[in-house]
Amino acid sequence: MNAEIRALLLKFFKAAVDEAQPAKCLPDFLPDRSEGKIVVIGAGKASAAMAAVADKYYVGDLSGLVVTQYGYSVECGNIDIIEAGHPLPDIAGQKAASKILEKVSGLSAEDLVLCFISGGSSALLTLPSEGITLDEKKRINELLIRSGATINEINIVRKHLSRVKGGRLARACVPARLVTLLISDVIGDDVSVIGSGPTAPDPSTCEDALAVVRKFNLILPDSAMQILNDKRDENPKPGDEIFKGNIIKTVANGAKSLEAAAKVAANLGVMPIILGDNIEGKAREIGKEMAKLALSKNYKKPCVLLSGGELTVSVTGAGEGGPNTEFLLSLALELKGAEGIFAIACDTDGIDGSGNNAGAIIGPDTLIRANSLGINIIDSLSQNDSFNFFKVLDDLVVTGPTYTNVNDFRAIVISNSQSL
Repeated sequence: MNAEIRALLLKFFKAAVDEAQPAKCLPDFLPDRSEGKIVVIGAGKASAAMAAVADKYYVGDLSGLVVTQYGYSVECGNIDIIEAGHPLPDIAGQKAASKILEKVSGLSAEDLVLCFISGGSSALLTLPSEGITLDEKKRINELLIRSGATINEINIVRKHLSRVKGGRLARACVPARLVTLLISDVIGDDVSVIGSGPTAPDPSTCEDALAVVRKFNLILPDSAMQILNDKRDENPKPGDEIFKGNIIKTVANGAKSLEAAAKVAANLGVMPIILGDNIEGKAREIGKEMAKLALSKNYKKPCVLLSGGELTVSVTGAGEGGPNTEFLLSLALELKGAEGIFAIACDTDGIDGSGNNAGAIIGPDTLIRANSLGINIIDSLSQNDSFNFFKVLDDLVVTGPTYTNVNDFRAIVISNSQSL
């Protein structure tokens, strides 16, 4: 792997992540304090870092609790932090959700609830509907994640099997003033989808959730199916009085992060081409499409194709990996070692799938090096074993917690040769 271009790819990724750091994107959106007290609540991989910004910003009567993923905690002064499981919920997340409901109960109209939501909230803020056990909720989440469903489809189901999602947390905050600030990991920044919309009106219905179950042939526990089929306890809908006067704003998203990476590229003499932050689909299929795109046009070189969104993996093999590394396997296979094309694909939260890596990097020599080490890329792809493929090649990107999450980041550099 060319060291110069490897460093360049990592620089693009760093620019995207830095743009979505709470310390950078949050302060301009923080509301003026009200006459009453401020209660900070929230969930997600960025929630602790967001809470830390608020703790430094406000002076006076400030308290609260946010739940973040294990390893993503930061010091937040007056705000309590609970770490919990992701992508599968655990008892810590359930206890955190219960405590958050306690924090917002009994407030007055003079009080302000400041809610921070970011990627990962759906699993971290977990409080199953009455009749559903935590083990059943874990099983439901696992089925959804492995099904190949989009995040929107997954969250439609999750919202209807929860006591806090789909606007129910907003209902618990009444009559306090509620301001929700979001770091979006969702295509289109739909506030009802980000974190399963705990403080947003829910336009979806139980019937929509059942449609997702049927589409992916999911066998859910009887307790869950009973709730979805009952259809009597719908989430609060748009226009409901509980949302009157509430504010919801997105402070960071994939589009802004792509623009930050594009600016870095342009300053370095690499022409940026932003393909969009809304690309979704099967990781291996998008890999094929991106390879064809990189090979098919006579681009002015050097250039970089930048894209974001959220890819999915339908797990059929016994390997390890995530959507970004599976995308790269497919991309490398389709490129067949094409000269001058390099790529990085990473999740901005620092975790691709369930591994300890954010993603990986490929270059023209990826297939040659794999073959020399006895690794068959086709076998790795069929087994969904992208993590171990890139681990052996020492091409994983490992960042540790990034304290933010604006979804996937991809950069494909097209140069004249093995260097810029």
